[in-house]
Amino acid sequence: ILPEFLINNFNLVKTEKKNEIMHLYFEEHKIIPSEESHRSLISHGFYDSVTIQDFSLRGNAVYLHVKHRRWLDKDTREVVKKDWALVAKDTRLTPEFASFLKEINRY
Repeated sequence: ILPEFLINNFNLVKTEKKNEIMHLYFEEHKIIPSEESHRSLISHGFYDSVTIQDFSLRGNAVYLHVKHRRWLDKDTREVVKKDWALVAKDTRLTPEFASFLKEINRY
């Protein structure tokens, strides 16, 4: 039901249903990004959440609220984050949902 990248990389921490709108809240796993494994990183909280619209579910609009983890390099004090392609370009939609809407608009 959910995008695979969410299931594999984020924890579902909260759900809310208000009228016909579902809000699902996710936080990135506390796993150091593999591309940064050579650095000495510590978890340093989260960035503000990003809200993304996804496919409707059982007649309810679905909004994903995603928090990216912030990492701090203990040696350089540089803040690091994993680069995620969560949102389709120029939208606030998941790439799959944006592709679906683009396809049905062709007809």
